[in-house]
Amino acid sequence: MTLHVEVFWSFRSPYSYLATPRLAQIEAEYDVELQIRPVYPLAVRVDGFFKRQDKRWPMYVARDCFRTAQMLGMTFGPPRPDPIVMDMATGEVAKEQPYIRRLTHLGQAAVEKGRGLPFILEVRHLIWSGQVQGWNEGDHLARATERAGLDLPELDRTVEAEGERLEATIQASHARLEEVGHWGVPTMVFKDEPFFGQDRIETLLWRMRQHGLTERAGA
Repeated sequence: MTLHVEVFWSFRSPYSYLATPRLAQIEAEYDVELQIRPVYPLAVRVDGFFKRQDKRWPMYVARDCFRTAQMLGMTFGPPRPDPIVMDMATGEVAKEQPYIRRLTHLGQAAVEKGRGLPFILEVRHLIWSGQVQGWNEGDHLARATERAGLDLPELDRTVEAEGERLEATIQASHARLEEVGHWGVPTMVFKDEPFFGQDRIETLLWRMRQHGLTERAGA
């Protein structure tokens, strides 16, 4: 019996970056279907979010992400440019967010073409691996999209023509995340139970085993 897991995921979340390869491995090894639900980061969803946080928090997150990446054997570095436009010193987030809006809409369009997981796997590496300067420039995004089995110009046409509908779907994902009792990413939801964070993937597996998790044939 196929088990279904919703994955609330943000292109601006370093922990989403860290979680994605293990989530892909789960879908490859087990009879599990992941429903990728791209959402905006809290900095965009919640007005004044960073202004209310302890100023030590961003530095701790950076340290934790670097060491977690080392533990997982992954490369990691700050995004260049940041997917959201903000003043890190003041916590002020710009009203216009061209990068994260485009990325999130592209992600939703990729989901609807059945390639959501491959798309976020490729694009999150551009943004968070520390190996690409100017992920938004040149053909970086087009090549990543191609590796995911999609065509960037085609996705962009969908985003331009159906932006309002895509935005409504993303907002519905925000509402669904709140409905199950969480706000952060990555959050995996199995049978309406949220598992927040890349460090809860093993807990998610434990819960799914209680519900008959099986390996894929030939995995």
